Amino acid sequence: MKKVVALLLLLCMNPVFAESVSQAEADKAKWKKECGSCHVAFPPRLLAAESWQSLMENLNKHFGSNAELPAKDTQQILAYLKRQAGGKGLYSASTLRISDTPWFKREHGVIAAKEWTHAEVKSRSNCESCHGATVLED
Repeated sequence: MKKVVALLLLLCMNPVFAESVSQAEADKAKWKKECGSCHVAFPPRLLAAESWQSLMENLNKHFGSNAELPAKDTQQILAYLKRQAGGKGLYSASTLRISDTPWFKREHGVIAAKEWTHAEVKSRSNCESCHGATVLED
């Protein structure tokens, strides 16, 4: 009897699990589409959840641009970013720029300042210029 009950519980949970997986994929697709339409869709693990929260609350002043989205899209993307966010240890909650995080500074500290100004690189936010597209895949 216990096996039957366990099997029934498992079967009932399957649609819930499938729905949560499909929602997570929808959230990821929305993030990639919206954020990637203007710049690289930086992996959420590169900032702490608090930083993503601040970023998404101020999309009207997104690094000098107005990147506002409909509220529903903003909430969907924010939910995804927070679920996938990095921890506070390497990804300080006090910064909104990935290039200002302790992790980025540690990993890229050996690069001379002049290297960031090459025509192919242009800025610290152009990860693909040195690392290729795969480094940013989530």
